[in-house]
Amino acid sequence: MNLSRREQLTGRVFLIALIVVTLLPFVSMLSAALQPRGTVPSGLEWPSDPQWGNFADAFTAANMGALLRSSLLIVAGVVPVSVLIATMAGFGLGQLRVPGGRLVFGLFLLGLTLPFEAVVTPLYYQMQDLGLLNTRWAIILPLVGLYMPFAVFWMRAHFTNVPVELSEAARVDGSSTWQLFWRVQVPLARPAIASLTILMFLWTWNQFLLAIVLVDDATKRTMAGALGAFQGQWGTDLVLLCAGSLLILTPTLIVFLIFQRQFIKALIQGSVKG
Repeated sequence: MNLSRREQLTGRVFLIALIVVTLLPFVSMLSAALQPRGTVPSGLEWPSDPQWGNFADAFTAANMGALLRSSLLIVAGVVPVSVLIATMAGFGLGQLRVPGGRLVFGLFLLGLTLPFEAVVTPLYYQMQDLGLLNTRWAIILPLVGLYMPFAVFWMRAHFTNVPVELSEAARVDGSSTWQLFWRVQVPLARPAIASLTILMFLWTWNQFLLAIVLVDDATKRTMAGALGAFQGQWGTDLVLLCAGSLLILTPTLIVFLIFQRQFIKALIQGSVKG
């Protein structure tokens, strides 16, 4: 596609504006986090003597080591299980054409319209009856269920676009359904699985609502959920609060930067096939 100089210039202007709007809050938080403790940050003023030690103080004050471990345990409990179930369900609905598949898929689509806020109260009493309140299971089990509609929709979209001839050729070669799934379909679905894994990781790591409602112990929450307790304890110290917030954001930013190629590849692949 050939673009005129005016169109190229307009695109660059919009891109630069988008970058500025996106980065401005982070720059503001960083400048505030580097101010001396006990001061009130003012705008985007960069401190003459940056206090990098504020990040170490925030790491210690928020007990980030325990929060990091808790978040990793929750992610390990949610992401692999969700991706595995969604991949198998997407394969069944997209390739096997199982009886009643349209109805099941319709129910999953209905689940996409269900906001987390609508199920928090029922989940609280259900976890209470199961004796799981104030445990990591109170976050893991609901998230696996709540993520299923989108995850199945995502994987089904991929398997629907895979040529049926590949499955038919594997059947002719004597492959069973299980072999067809693992040896043919899963390798082809790696970009979709990778992007879904990244999304699941980001959503789980940043889960806030369920963490603060279902778990009282801050050291058993996600890092984002523990931010509520950290804010309540250090809410008057804006410098330490900004430093702690940036520390919580850092892991998700690193993960996305590392795997952004796989994520974009899956999106482009889906747009081309669709």
